[in-house]
Amino acid sequence: MDLLPLVFSSGWASGVNAYLVVLLLGIADRIGDVASIPDTLGRTDVLVAAAVLYALEFVADKIPYVDSTWDAISTVIRPTIGTAIALLVSGDAGSVQQAAYGALGGGTALASHLVKAGGRLAINASPEPLSNILASLGEDAAVVTVVLLAIQHPWLAGSLAAVLLLTGGYVVFHLLRLVRRGWRRWKGRPAPA
Repeated sequence: MDLLPLVFSSGWASGVNAYLVVLLLGIADRIGDVASIPDTLGRTDVLVAAAVLYALEFVADKIPYVDSTWDAISTVIRPTIGTAIALLVSGDAGSVQQAAYGALGGGTALASHLVKAGGRLAINASPEPLSNILASLGEDAAVVTVVLLAIQHPWLAGSLAAVLLLTGGYVVFHLLRLVRRGWRRWKGRPAPA
């Protein structure tokens, strides 16, 4: 029964920062030997690869416009990792159940990725780089919180991930409307004499 919120919350977190999710789950499996986390994620090669890729994303995510390019590349990667984690976590489920869990994990990862990427596009409209750094650190903190909660309290983590996804979608929708309105005004003004 706890598999559904674990898949949903890890899918949400994968859409925001997939490498950090793999790293956190792998470390949790190594340290605590958590039954719900497959041993594959705790392998040394998986942890090293996740750590290196997370370090790259940590830097790229702080630089305006580089973050949006990274997000564009990650549009395929993050949902794929969300699906893979869902399939690994639901390993003993029947094939139809596993397919449903995979679709839920990948779909949630795609939705949260689109919210993150849309928010970053809106943030890049501001001229200063501080907002990118704060947004990135906030996203990483949210991912750590949701993943650690998912390990111990999956229903709480699933609820938090749902709230974050809905709130993020609402905020991004309105931010992008404001950016689009400002862009139209800027394009419509007369050229300087």
